[in-house]
Amino acid sequence: MSIVVVGVNHRSAAVAIRERLAFNEPQVTAALEQLCKIEPQAEFVVLSTCNRVELYCAGDQEPQPLAHRLVGFLSSFHGIEPQQFQSALYIHENEQAVRHLLLVAAGLDSMVVGEAQILGQVKASYSLACAAKSTGKILNRLFHCAFFTAKSVHTNTAISNGRVSVAGVAVELALQLFAEIARAKVVVIGAGETGELVVQHLLKAGCMDITVVNRTSERGAELAQRSGIGVGKWEELSQQIARANIVICSTATQEYLYTRDSFERLIARPRGRSLLIIDVGVPRNFDPAINRIEDVYLYSMDELQEVAEQNLKARQEDVTSGLEIVYANAAEFMDWLRAKDIGPLIGRMKDEFRQISCREVERFFVGVRQEASCRPSMEAMVDRVVNKLVHCVIKNVDAVAKESGPAEAAKLIDTICRQAREIASASKEQGENQP
Repeated sequence: MSIVVVGVNHRSAAVAIRERLAFNEPQVTAALEQLCKIEPQAEFVVLSTCNRVELYCAGDQEPQPLAHRLVGFLSSFHGIEPQQFQSALYIHENEQAVRHLLLVAAGLDSMVVGEAQILGQVKASYSLACAAKSTGKILNRLFHCAFFTAKSVHTNTAISNGRVSVAGVAVELALQLFAEIARAKVVVIGAGETGELVVQHLLKAGCMDITVVNRTSERGAELAQRSGIGVGKWEELSQQIARANIVICSTATQEYLYTRDSFERLIARPRGRSLLIIDVGVPRNFDPAINRIEDVYLYSMDELQEVAEQNLKARQEDVTSGLEIVYANAAEFMDWLRAKDIGPLIGRMKDEFRQISCREVERFFVGVRQEASCRPSMEAMVDRVVNKLVHCVIKNVDAVAKESGPAEAAKLIDTICRQAREIASASKEQGENQP
């Protein structure tokens, strides 16, 4: 059994590549359905966030052919030639793939290390896979192991203290670039989870003039009421931006809200008055060319990474502790996976050993010893000895599985079983030849 993850993230690929490979929720469901038709015996989960796009697969094939087919699927689904994203792609196999998911779920692979938002996104992706019936015994156990690991990391370290979300880093960047943020007019575009986090961080930073604008007016009004901020109509977005000092945008869109030309036409600004736009959407909400407009400063996810790296340095000790938890849990999962693959073989080996012990006991209790009262005690003792010997053998089988893989461990068990049958056969012949 192989486990493979194929993907790109904020470290390997610029946002221009990530947005072309991203899946929205309906696309995730469609992709899972297609993958299950292509590989009906395999298991799949698709994880797509603002900072990563990853395909998880568990199947009976070797890892490299599986990974190759997943890359081909990404290419065909999005209509992108593989060479356009191949250099940004990473592929993890087996224990590396397990560690990767655990790191992702715990927020240790995030742009903002320690963020808790990614765990919810991983859970949501897993739920979509369960609904599409694309998971099975392997990925079910793996993703629950990831959820447990994330909880353990956040409980046993201080990794999640401070501004540890994309929203928090966006506001921190605004604080660095805008000296008097308390007096600034801020427009937050999007009232989803990220938008709400942005509002919370702005309020903590002392912002007093915040307006949220959302496509669905009811959701925007609910956030405004909960937070005590203003709310604007989607149809009036351009007017809101025209009066703003800072715009932070986190909407889900497949096309730019504004191109450079439309922005220049709709947003008339007095000379010398600057506008800061922080675009945390993937795909991006604003045309990058807008940054070339005078007095307009546009930052996207790629630019947020420097701020995130500054935060990471302050929490390096907690990162180390988190990594220890991840590696221990990944090793435990791999022990389970190896045992799962060779478990039936170990059961067969135990049966062979028991047959030998039963025949030897039968050989002993013949003739005058046939009715001996000590037989139950003797049988119990022999069982204990056999169980201890079997335990020693299993430990050695596990060691072979870890060092050389389940296939070599299976060969070892098969050899042991064959030798046990030979011993049992010889024992039977000796018993039959006894006078």
